[in-house]
Amino acid sequence: MTWNIPGTVLTANREDAKYIDQQFTSMFFGGGIVLSQVSAITGLETYTVQNWVKREFLPPPDHKRYNMNQLCRIVIINALKSALPMEKITELISYVNGDLDDDRDDLIDDAKLYFLFVRLASRAKEGLSPDEWEIFLNTELADYNEPVPGARERVKKVLWIMLTAWSAAKLQKQAEAMLAQL
Repeated sequence: MTWNIPGTVLTANREDAKYIDQQFTSMFFGGGIVLSQVSAITGLETYTVQNWVKREFLPPPDHKRYNMNQLCRIVIINALKSALPMEKITELISYVNGDLDDDRDDLIDDAKLYFLFVRLASRAKEGLSPDEWEIFLNTELADYNEPVPGARERVKKVLWIMLTAWSAAKLQKQAEAMLAQL
């Protein structure tokens, strides 16, 4: 089944979500990507991304090139902005990554966080119970090496919130579409 990869305008088979990291990595074979490519991937206007950099939601590009972690931060914000205010999104990301424009204090890099989120989101339609989600989250985080004690739990909480917010935004859009058909 085809779906839009969360936070992007890219489509893929939902079953291929486990390979999203490989798909994104291939975009960076030539080094970083430029702002127009970020815009093409996310559907965001270039000035929006520039504003997020100016507001320090992410570090500035290096020689006008964005790296994978910066792109993943942008798509995380884009995936959540319909459900959460920007202040709450940045608070959420700061919960696991401290200072948003310094990656030295990160509990998990933005790319790993995003790829875990995509794998979770791809299963959102499977009707898993909260206990099953807990098992799935623990399985996904089994290989995660905690840089500090308690990091795994923090990352798990953030992923759960991200999934809930993203799902809520999808449901809101569905409700609006249903209302439009009345």
